Amino acid sequence: MKDIGTFRDPAARARYDAAYDRAMSRCPVPDEVLDVGTAHGTTRVYRFGEGDAPPLVLLPGLAATSACFAELLPALAGTGPVYTVDSLGEPGRSVQRKPITGHADRARCLDDVFAELGFGEVHLAGGSTGGWHCVNQAIHLPERLASISLLDPTTVTAPFSRGVLALGLLCAVVRTEGMLRWLVARTTGGDSLDRPDVRLVLAGIREYRPRVPFQACPPEDRLRALRLPVLAVFAGRSGVHDARLAARRLREFVPHADVEVRPGLTHGFAFGPGELGHFAARVLAFTGRRATTVDDPGR
Repeated sequence: MKDIGTFRDPAARARYDAAYDRAMSRCPVPDEVLDVGTAHGTTRVYRFGEGDAPPLVLLPGLAATSACFAELLPALAGTGPVYTVDSLGEPGRSVQRKPITGHADRARCLDDVFAELGFGEVHLAGGSTGGWHCVNQAIHLPERLASISLLDPTTVTAPFSRGVLALGLLCAVVRTEGMLRWLVARTTGGDSLDRPDVRLVLAGIREYRPRVPFQACPPEDRLRALRLPVLAVFAGRSGVHDARLAARRLREFVPHADVEVRPGLTHGFAFGPGELGHFAARVLAFTGRRATTVDDPGR
């Protein structure tokens, strides 16, 4: 990739910024807002909570931002510092200034943030494409990682479904409200288009031109070489991929991984507070932040 991601024009940036502020208003007030300068640009990072525990860093899905964690943060931030990241090269408040040329480069972008913040050990967690970023980081630059936790990660052990890919391409051209509602319903398992965080994702798709290598399933041998602790919770009703196939392959490729399929869970923004609470409890127990009891593992 020889270009950098930018908004289409100043008016597009203004529309996006308004949607961003609305979505972020649903989050707890951050304890710190950081713009971390690195070789590839400036990455927006928010800190919620305090303490001496190793940081828990949350990575959003495709075209999503820190705003997508509004309902998850209260359960996590009381146990120690939680950082959310607007992925460099995608819509958000991060600003790309240098081309990102491959998947290893994407890992360098995040590792540079960790280095600038002085992190020696990081628990990394992400949903959807954020889960892919966690695995990509573990493959290319695992030295700072204590663990990775994945919520219905895409293109790790199973590709996007053909239907979702085709619908995404269609919506990139035909951007009517009806078409967007169809896309949201198909991918998340429900019509959640009126939620500010979902509207922000769609604003990013409309207003921003990303210039980053698209995610792809890592080679099997790279997955088999993973040694750090891995937690993965898959959505049994995921509309973006075959979640049971993805879970089965992850168990095969990474035998030490803690893999769970939640039969009633949908992908992305449509899961309810109960499922968010379940994932939060799993992450807290997995990272050793707090002893907790988790019901109905669904493995």
